Amino acid sequence: MLVSLSLRLRVFLFFALMGLGGVGLFGLALYFGYEAAQEGDLISAFAQAAIIAGFGLMGMVMGIWLLFDENVAKPIERVAARMRAGAHAGVNHHMDMAGARYLGDLGPAAEAVTRQLIEASMNTAGAIATKTQKLELEKERLTKLLTEIPLAMILVNSNHQIVLYDGQAAAVLAQIQAPRLNTDIFDYFDRKAVEAAWETLMQTGEEVTFRALGSAKRQNFEIRMKPLDSGTGYMLIIESSEVVLAPDASRPLIYDFELLEQNEGTSVDDLKLSELTYCVFDTETTGLLPHKDEVVQIGAVRVVRNKIVEGEEMESLVNPLVPIPAASTKVHGITDAMVQNAPLIEDATREFHDFARSTVLVAHNAPFDMAFMHRYGKRANLEWPHPVLDTVLASAVVFGASETHTVDALCERLGVVIPSALRHTAIGDARATAEVLCRLIPMLEARGIETFGDLLQHTRKHGRILKDLN
Repeated sequence: MLVSLSLRLRVFLFFALMGLGGVGLFGLALYFGYEAAQEGDLISAFAQAAIIAGFGLMGMVMGIWLLFDENVAKPIERVAARMRAGAHAGVNHHMDMAGARYLGDLGPAAEAVTRQLIEASMNTAGAIATKTQKLELEKERLTKLLTEIPLAMILVNSNHQIVLYDGQAAAVLAQIQAPRLNTDIFDYFDRKAVEAAWETLMQTGEEVTFRALGSAKRQNFEIRMKPLDSGTGYMLIIESSEVVLAPDASRPLIYDFELLEQNEGTSVDDLKLSELTYCVFDTETTGLLPHKDEVVQIGAVRVVRNKIVEGEEMESLVNPLVPIPAASTKVHGITDAMVQNAPLIEDATREFHDFARSTVLVAHNAPFDMAFMHRYGKRANLEWPHPVLDTVLASAVVFGASETHTVDALCERLGVVIPSALRHTAIGDARATAEVLCRLIPMLEARGIETFGDLLQHTRKHGRILKDLN
């Protein structure tokens, strides 16, 4: 019935009811005070009237707050989050009109605006896609051509961070460590050799040929270093004889040319969320107690400048050296037979530690996963100085603490689809969390939360949900 009335009339009736409730409370307090005064004890009469009026008023105010919180504040937060999801993350979901039924025309109006914005964005994107289809085809042809040339090519910026690598270069880098965009070239090749070649290149401006050991000291590569225009960095070229690549192996061209302009030395707290490099990871375990249970699988993907880097992922089963409980196997599907010949946790932790070097670690319910990493890190003499971003806390900042913040709820809210075969696998959940992160970041920045430091200030307000690890 109330829903059919205008919003202004409903607000008037609500405040009128508040006024009548207050008058009723004071009338009731005066009545009981008068009854007590008839017995001759005026102090007791005044005290009784004050107690009834005071506690009654507090109870009424708390009831009013609860009604406003459930029917006004929370629905407005949901409407705002839904609009931001549509505007900044391209989420094409209908608004929950039942939850906004007491907000008058705000819910339908917000839905209409969001729908129009999404449709306009889709139309614009479609037009751009049509016009750029030819460019994409040319890009694909160029990529195939470059990756067929019998040379491994790596572009490096002036801060010695990798900006581009082709399929052959990926094979070379993989002989040392997993290929990673926006990573120091010194993680792969001997620092002294590379720096000496760079100094010669800067002095002469001409190509330099040198030999460099891999960082693991197991390989020795002959490398040519060529300067890039405007002193923005250099190109490393490795002859095909150094490359071990299967004939049918995928040969992607991985790059982000904006990294050529990246400034050096800026604190992580001062960098924009969309400019950071993230390692998003997940673990599957034998149980829910980090102090005594064991990890059976680690999965991780890398996000550079708010884009998941295809091919830059890590997935490893782990032999926990203890039987995997049937209840845990029922969740993640990992059996004792599957991990029998898998790496031990110390080796898997070292591999993950290398993969996550110089990144912001991201996990859903990070205290759980990081508790395992810290425990295993002590065994392997590894430290975890990485900044940590928890998508549970980031979700609370965007959607409000009262919402559900599970992986499934976030994926549903943000339009992320997890293939059923990958749900409750470490790599599947890591990729889903990475996609959630890439949708949350523009929503956070649209709210003025632009840097990692800004986000930390806001997430610490939600410490009752989860402990912040920074």
